[in-house]
Amino acid sequence: MRWSGWGDPARATRLPDGAVRLLRDLLGVRPAEAVPPRLEDVTVPASRLGEETLAALAEAVGGAEHVRADAETRIRHTRGKSTPDLLRMRAGETSDAPDAVVLPGSHEDVLAVLRVCARRRTAVVPFGGGTSVVGGLTPHGPFDAFVALDLRRMNALVDLDPVSRTAVLQPGLRAPQAEALLRERGFTLGHFPQSYEWASIGGFAAARSSGQASAGYGRFDDMVLALTVATPEGTLRLGRAPRSAAGPDLRQLVLGSEGAFGVITSVTVRIRPAPEAHAYEGWRFASFAQGGTALRRIAQDGPQPTVLRLSDEAETMVGLADPDAIGEGLGEASGCLAVVGFEGAPQEIADRRAQVRAVLEDEGGEPLGPGPGRSWEHGRYNAPYLRDALLDVGAFAETLETAAFWSGLPELYTAVRDTLTTTLTAQGTPPLVMCHISHVYPAGASLYFTVVSAQGADAVTHWEKAKHAAGDAILAAGGTITHHHGVGTDHRAWYEREIGPLGVDVLRAVKRRLDPAGILNPGVLLPPAAQE
Repeated sequence: MRWSGWGDPARATRLPDGAVRLLRDLLGVRPAEAVPPRLEDVTVPASRLGEETLAALAEAVGGAEHVRADAETRIRHTRGKSTPDLLRMRAGETSDAPDAVVLPGSHEDVLAVLRVCARRRTAVVPFGGGTSVVGGLTPHGPFDAFVALDLRRMNALVDLDPVSRTAVLQPGLRAPQAEALLRERGFTLGHFPQSYEWASIGGFAAARSSGQASAGYGRFDDMVLALTVATPEGTLRLGRAPRSAAGPDLRQLVLGSEGAFGVITSVTVRIRPAPEAHAYEGWRFASFAQGGTALRRIAQDGPQPTVLRLSDEAETMVGLADPDAIGEGLGEASGCLAVVGFEGAPQEIADRRAQVRAVLEDEGGEPLGPGPGRSWEHGRYNAPYLRDALLDVGAFAETLETAAFWSGLPELYTAVRDTLTTTLTAQGTPPLVMCHISHVYPAGASLYFTVVSAQGADAVTHWEKAKHAAGDAILAAGGTITHHHGVGTDHRAWYEREIGPLGVDVLRAVKRRLDPAGILNPGVLLPPAAQE
């Protein structure tokens, strides 16, 4: 992973000249003045871990080679991949670097590390792919030091049950590794978020991830059937059957907990036969509202495609649905682009495709053929690379997402779009605000906003003010503060308002029982009072 950006450095891209001109003319973007430092020129604060603690951690994980405190390793485990995170890294700011990186090889190793850290007031932040965009890897609180618990050594397919169609996966498996192991046996997980190439199985569970094929395969938390969790107080083994009436489902307490209650060390997931074929196509609608009505009909009455996405007018105009053609999009055509995809057996695809086509045409959709679908499929993981390219030329680009019931979605869309536009314009960096629907349910859908503006004199502060205002607007309009990015530290204040004081107290009680020393990802998910 690129230390100051996204993904494979060899795949770093540059913006086409037309896109650079568009940014200059439309948003006043000017080249960035500062040149990012080289990795070898970046320094980190001295580690606060003493030799005794380092030795105890080495013993816990089977050797000193699995405890690393060199500068490069610590830099590569600093923060996540939000735009503010990257801007701080590009400025060489590493005050949040872990004091060491610890690589356990088993559930027992994790338990041992947690015992060591609980005794020594050392915070522990689980680290999978490092793809958090909500401050989920930056602890806050009164700890003496903190370690990143890198789970990459725990990367096995432990078991596959073809009769029940389940698989047991370790948390450090990156998504492509997991998919390759399952495909060898003729199965798929069907989970393909934008972070797919780098995110981990444990991270998917800890943040309630949702993939681009969620219409057909469901969210990751829908796929989870059982979990093993290491805590400072012992082991939780949750899930004996697909469903149970044996009290509240504690699996749901762990899913989305972002390492605040324990470290996920294995995940049992539902798997499906690998599809024989796939087909993606594009549709144009006259407006976002019209396209939204079509998506709602499909989500509520079926048949359900595997992929179902709708870009608003701004996102369609820019061509963000096809990151490889940014600035070109659908030319000068007006309207909104929908991408519809199908996976499965050829005849099943043909049948569902015909039924979905009838609904889309009935709602005024215009078929565009497979071209837009192929373009989306080709560039479906490229947007984070595009974000880096925007930063390189002096633009600021960031995302936020939410969800609501269908009846409240139009108000939520308008409120967030207008709030972002007004707040950033008032700070002298008028933005382009784009949005798409990418996850649908019978009762509602998600909204995913992308914001591009000039960086200005203080891009991080400008964005923090805008996002704060957008968070207020989301709650006021009846939306949830996050649909699939997680809470982290960025959304914590709005999450507290969303669940209310009593809900926060319930989570505090869980935290005190499982983590009495408060070492597990302190300040993430729970308000600071929960760490006392």
